[in-house]
Amino acid sequence: MNKQLFQPDPLKTKQHFEILDGLRGIAALTVVVFHFMEMVYEPSKNFVGHGFLAVDFFFCLSGFVIGYAYDQRMGQMGLTAFFKSRIIRLHPLVILGSVLGLLAFLFDPFGDQATLYSGGKVLLLFLASALMIPFPVMPERSFNLFSLNAPAWSLFWEYVANIVYAFVLVKISRRWLVGLTICAAAILSAVAYRAGNVMGGWGKESFPDGGARIFYSFLAGLLIFRFNLIIKNKLGFVGLTVLLLMAFMMPYGAYNWLAELLVVLCYFPLLISLGAGAILTPGLKNICEFSGKISYPIYMTHYAVIWIFSNYYNSHHPNTTQLTVIIITGTLLLIGFAYAAMIAFDIPVRKYLQKRWLKK
Repeated sequence: MNKQLFQPDPLKTKQHFEILDGLRGIAALTVVVFHFMEMVYEPSKNFVGHGFLAVDFFFCLSGFVIGYAYDQRMGQMGLTAFFKSRIIRLHPLVILGSVLGLLAFLFDPFGDQATLYSGGKVLLLFLASALMIPFPVMPERSFNLFSLNAPAWSLFWEYVANIVYAFVLVKISRRWLVGLTICAAAILSAVAYRAGNVMGGWGKESFPDGGARIFYSFLAGLLIFRFNLIIKNKLGFVGLTVLLLMAFMMPYGAYNWLAELLVVLCYFPLLISLGAGAILTPGLKNICEFSGKISYPIYMTHYAVIWIFSNYYNSHHPNTTQLTVIIITGTLLLIGFAYAAMIAFDIPVRKYLQKRWLKK
């Protein structure tokens, strides 16, 4: 291994990976724009038509970060503290996203889908979303696993990955990790070939595909950490942002499934390695920090607006100029709302739960 390319053990350097935080925010914003656009255009005509691959980037980054944060602490903290810490980190915004989805469903000014469902059914939809229990029963919403907050499907698989990590992955050797990653790559390849894409996991018919997606990417991220595959480079936040956006904006072609597969199998792990080893320009530190902090709030709170937008588009048929203004304005407003939700809800709730649940 070339020692000039790889940094020392990040646990010893206690490094914080600001550029990876920034890239997570870029990926989250891409998801928002992609969701706006997919309500109007099919993916091949969407300029960020591969924005859904941001989820695979998240999964890979999650494997890296979980390994970094918990590999050497798990024995000391124990399973109970680990699961409490993950619930505190993830679940407040799961609840908020469910509430927002419920309100948008009940009071959507451009749609009347709520009139098709009884109060009991609506309550079940909300509880399933809040408790992360897949409940794909709404045909008008393409049988999303979580009809009130569609992006929660990836959080479901994130929870599954955390459970498997705590009981299995934290204990296995690097040799076993390599073997599992190779198996996961083979499974994901079969899924991509069968489906013709790497887009599944969010709905009733493609539910198992989500497991294949996180199985590989989470393991790949964990493998990067365990083998310390952190590549020193001078690409910086801007250079790596360009490289990340290239994946989301790549065109569709005859072998689209293969292109998507290669991005997930090779390109995203490479970006994680590069992002962990890149040098951050001091002037961009605040941007990366803000981008990282806002990434999860905007991911979990934006979709209520997407459903309203979809009903507005179908009822009013705005032209291209109007759509451009709506999507740009909507994305900016969603960033502002996500920041407010983080400050007024997520951070205070997490601090409260940490004091109550993680007392020593």
